[in-house]
Amino acid sequence: MTSAEPQLPSSEPGAAFADLLAANRRYAADFRLAGFDGVARAGVAVVTCMDSRLDPLGMVGLVPGDAKILRNPGGRVTDQVLVALVLGVNLLNVDRVLVVQHTRCAMASRSEEELQAEIGRRRGQDATWMSLGVITDQVQSLRAEVAKVRSHPLIPQTVAAAGFLYDVDTGLLEPVA
Repeated sequence: MTSAEPQLPSSEPGAAFADLLAANRRYAADFRLAGFDGVARAGVAVVTCMDSRLDPLGMVGLVPGDAKILRNPGGRVTDQVLVALVLGVNLLNVDRVLVVQHTRCAMASRSEEELQAEIGRRRGQDATWMSLGVITDQVQSLRAEVAKVRSHPLIPQTVAAAGFLYDVDTGLLEPVA
């Protein structure tokens, strides 16, 4: 095999995840959520980006069990996110929804064409067929995402929903009116 050929994953199940499985065993040794019913104890759902710089619970002072966390590229309220919010609101104690996007987000700092070209270059194939859903204006996007939550017929008007911009350099949330 030449150095230009990609490394194939080991055929042993879990080999690529050995470090994570070891960490899971340490986590499970002190596991405290056994028997928890899965409701959002703080009544919160957070829709946010998949960016690893974001700690959705920590940024608002919550801990596991307090909130439903829904993540995707850009922190968008997609059809699947709406399904999760309807379930959360009607069955899992959610009465507040935070939609959180963040500064220096790849989904808001490059065009659809730029991202498609970069993916295509890295994979060596055309990626223009895939819609990535870039965000051209985060403030407008947050307003539109919150409007989707507020206008959904299965989410009561009593549920508070708001948009926020998280600054990845300061850790602060800024409400977006």
